Amino acid sequence: MKLGLVTAILPDFTFEEVVDYAAKTGFECLEVCCWPKGKAARRYAGITHIDLESLTPEKMGYYVKYAKDRGIEISSLGYYPNPLDSDREAAEAGIDHLKKLIGVSAGMGIGMVTTFIGRDKTKTVEENLELFKMVWTPIIKLAEEKNVRIGIENCPMLYTDNEWPGGNNLACTPDIWRKMFSIIPSRNFGLNYDPSHLYLIGASYTKPLYEFKDRIFHVHFKDIKVYQDKLDEYGYFSYPALWHSPKLPGLGGVDFGVFSSALYDIRYNGPACIEVEDKAFEGSVDAVKQGIEQSYRYMRQFI
Repeated sequence: MKLGLVTAILPDFTFEEVVDYAAKTGFECLEVCCWPKGKAARRYAGITHIDLESLTPEKMGYYVKYAKDRGIEISSLGYYPNPLDSDREAAEAGIDHLKKLIGVSAGMGIGMVTTFIGRDKTKTVEENLELFKMVWTPIIKLAEEKNVRIGIENCPMLYTDNEWPGGNNLACTPDIWRKMFSIIPSRNFGLNYDPSHLYLIGASYTKPLYEFKDRIFHVHFKDIKVYQDKLDEYGYFSYPALWHSPKLPGLGGVDFGVFSSALYDIRYNGPACIEVEDKAFEGSVDAVKQGIEQSYRYMRQFI
């Protein structure tokens, strides 16, 4: 495994600054955020460390070489829109950028894009699976043509009132993964696996690794803390933002020793990137760096 970092937590850093900092800290890879430039719709989104609009073949080569010269591999180009959004204009904009990103990932020799399936939060799972088939079949076909793998993060995107009732990402349970991979059985279609999202919904975060081991393309290391007193007050059927918080690895409920052991069991040898979203380590660049470096030290004992 290669221990890496998701670049979203350093939104004001340039690409070069992120790479230099990652190399100095000891990371081996980066999931580089590649959103279109503009106002973000949510926290940790809208981050542009590589701007597709200004890319040239020379610039693509420059980014790869700059990272490689410092011992850093670009593990993936990351972009997390909602391609199944009921707002079709927003959905199409996300799909268009995602397709461009697939081409850029191929052109840079990275061969990986990490993203969301998306979801129409007003429709049932069954209705969304029909929409998924229509929207994602041509996207995966393009990925196959470009020899790019698509890693879908398993975040439910169901935390607040504006994501209610169904959430904004369909691919959040093993049952749904099974159905998606049956509908589109492409070997270029897999998971960007985050254990914290399974912990959130009360499911095992190790058991699915064994069934879906050939679909684990990329891994996120992120933790969450469930506040039992708040859960007692609101219950599981309330907005999860009321009773949990994202945390640095080791500061929540996920047992990363057990999780890492399962990754070794399945012989996973791909990128494993720390995703920092802990509000206790925000407020300044120094605080963010403290969170990143603490996470690095903690995960390095396993990786």
